[in-house]
Amino acid sequence: MAGSPLPVAYGDIEAAARRISAHVLRTPLVLSPSLSELSGVPVGLKLEHHQTTGSFKLRGACNALLSMSPDERKRGVVAASTGNHGRALAHAAKAEGTIATICMSHLVPDNKVAEIRRLGARVHITGASQDDAQREVERLVEQDGLVMVPPFDNPAVVAGQGTLGLEIVDSMPEVGTVLVPLSGGGLASGVALAVKTRRPGVRVIGITMERGAAMRASLDAGRPVEVPEVPSLADSLGGGIGLANRVTFAMCHALLDDIVLLSEAEIAAGMRHAYAQEREIVEGAGAVGIAALLAGKIDTHGRPLALILSGRNVDMGLHRRVVNGETDLLRENAA
Repeated sequence: MAGSPLPVAYGDIEAAARRISAHVLRTPLVLSPSLSELSGVPVGLKLEHHQTTGSFKLRGACNALLSMSPDERKRGVVAASTGNHGRALAHAAKAEGTIATICMSHLVPDNKVAEIRRLGARVHITGASQDDAQREVERLVEQDGLVMVPPFDNPAVVAGQGTLGLEIVDSMPEVGTVLVPLSGGGLASGVALAVKTRRPGVRVIGITMERGAAMRASLDAGRPVEVPEVPSLADSLGGGIGLANRVTFAMCHALLDDIVLLSEAEIAAGMRHAYAQEREIVEGAGAVGIAALLAGKIDTHGRPLALILSGRNVDMGLHRRVVNGETDLLRENAA
């Protein structure tokens, strides 16, 4: 990867790992006997849903905040979020003594909004999409001088998320394939850069939902495009990548080996398996790697595989409906 013109360098990820080491957990990677038997190769689960704020987003939020000048932190930070980035930024801002303002659409689940408020952040609910929330962010930057911390399209955020890739290779040096939840591409591009720099032969595959897969649509079009945002069990993967995307589109184009799309029923099956077989509670977005394996959509090429359980911040009422096999919610999302 040396000499690559990508907007984030491997050295940025190494620097981020040093910067955030005292602020985030180094989460375990454990072998899944059930998925290993199913796949015919060792399958490791990176338990990032055990992270302090319940998702990987704390890594990028901490790195972005700690990279700012004292004056920038004093002005306060603002971000659009589908929930987990907002929670992470609110947590990091509180720890550093600054104020976070989080803008979210009406599609963000109430449990995620409530947790962000509990952490002391100011909350703005607006519109019906991540793009609507982003427009509110831009208004507040212009009006109040707040410092924007994008949920994915930011070099410091991508570098922070990439620290997960370093940990995966450290814990499973023989890994041949890594499955990464894919939305705006901050996690996928950071992990792919870290893993492929350390292990150039490793395949990195982005996993997302069929409906509203903005990065997949953009890569297919050869440029960032708008995609309607619709309800999904994988709500954290919703939202566009931004028509002015300057970081993650290029990195996903260069680094991802494939993108796999999942139906709502397949995502539900992943959540049920995580609960029943792995004894883990994960949200829909966190279960997509498991779901892709269960659906037979991953060719391991006979090599060990690692997947990221990226978040646990699911509404527990919804989780109970999923693990109990209710089908009404699938029809609701397919409407």
